[in-house]
Amino acid sequence: MTLSLRQVLLALLLLIFLGPCEARRKQNTKAANNTKPALLQLSDHLLTHYKKSVRPVTDWRKPTTVSIDVMIYAILSVDEKNQVLTTYIWYRQFWTDEFLKWNPADFDNITQLSIPIDYIWVPDILINEFVDVGKSPNIPYVYVRHQGQVQNYKPIQVVTACSLDIYNFPFDVQNCSLTFTSWLHTIRDINITLWRLPEKVKLDKSVFMNQGEWELLYVLTQFREFSVESSESFAEMKFYVVIRRRPLFYTVNLLLPSIFLMVMDIVGFYLPPDSGERVSFKITLLLGYSVFLIIVSDTLPATAIGTPLIGVYFVVCMALLVISLTETILIVRLVHRQELQPPVPAWLRHLVLDRAAVLLCLQDQTYQSPSALQRPTVPSHPTENNICSATINHCNRMEGLQDLEKTTSERGNPSPPPQENSLVVHGLLQELATIRHFLEKQDECRNIARDWLRVGSVLDALLFRIYLLAVLAYSITLGTLWSIWQYA
Repeated sequence: MTLSLRQVLLALLLLIFLGPCEARRKQNTKAANNTKPALLQLSDHLLTHYKKSVRPVTDWRKPTTVSIDVMIYAILSVDEKNQVLTTYIWYRQFWTDEFLKWNPADFDNITQLSIPIDYIWVPDILINEFVDVGKSPNIPYVYVRHQGQVQNYKPIQVVTACSLDIYNFPFDVQNCSLTFTSWLHTIRDINITLWRLPEKVKLDKSVFMNQGEWELLYVLTQFREFSVESSESFAEMKFYVVIRRRPLFYTVNLLLPSIFLMVMDIVGFYLPPDSGERVSFKITLLLGYSVFLIIVSDTLPATAIGTPLIGVYFVVCMALLVISLTETILIVRLVHRQELQPPVPAWLRHLVLDRAAVLLCLQDQTYQSPSALQRPTVPSHPTENNICSATINHCNRMEGLQDLEKTTSERGNPSPPPQENSLVVHGLLQELATIRHFLEKQDECRNIARDWLRVGSVLDALLFRIYLLAVLAYSITLGTLWSIWQYA
């Protein structure tokens, strides 16, 4: 009993002596808290009991609405072969965290606070088209307002897969999508909306750096609710980035040199068809075009699923050059002079010199009437007349010599027998017949070669006009298509 009274007395004494000490300690702690900066007080108030692993809503049935926004800053690269688009965007998120609210009057009227992003809950919104991690800067902080509104701003280098259509290269327009969605949470937990109006997002080019190869046309937005294998629905927001290639570089370095070479090929038709220079000229053009294609092969985009129209254009131009060279070889072979060249067939003369020449308005230069083409029975060649005149003069001189010899023989020598005189005249006549036959043969060969030259000239003009029409039709078609694509 005595011990119990002693214990009670000791406890009372301790309370009497320790009470003022505890009071002083609490006062000191309160004074220390009053001297702590308001930002630290607010940070401690918000994060001391915060759980970032839980979605920040008081009623779990209420979804967290995340508003997003995208601003295109630059188009870094477009890889047609791998179907990859690399862009640099400014990405903004906005949502309400019900666990991060405070009264500004209690914390020196602070209305917003920047806190580390690793300390709070962040929605798991990703881009579905991601194929590689870009070199994006790390932004470790977010802004939190006193109503619980969280603003997450960050620049992102986006490397995404995109179905690129290069058929219209270099006048192509590409449409690539950026799909933002929650990877895990359904629409009952996380819903996605657009921060700004779609019209403002579409025409916003305020931060776009447009000095590169690609020009930003507009950005379209679309909200969609989808489900996977009949499971619960997910919310997604699509941003369609529509860009257009600037074609000036490719026009100057690809199209103009090819056009110049084709023009030179057309000009080469004005060389004479019987001249061998045309063949060497066209071979040189074909070789130069082959070297040109080797040089530009690295510039053309390449994919496994399609070929750009400009590649088809180069192949067709090469084929046209080969056709032009083949036509030149055939014409040169046709008009080439040969000693044993056969005459022009009647059907070919009728088709080419009678019909085609009239159709091409070339009858005045290359065509002669059949009556003019008939050869006279009596040779009228100037060389042959000169030879005949010289032969007659020679015969007259021979007769004068015979008269002189006859007079001399009458004076003292016996006259030669008549058979010798007839043999000399017969030999001269044979020689004259041989010379005449040779001249007629030469004149016939010359007329045949002239006929073939007329035929070759008409065919060359006909094939040249067909070739020119084909080149013009092909060029006009491609030019119209490219103009429509460029200004579409």
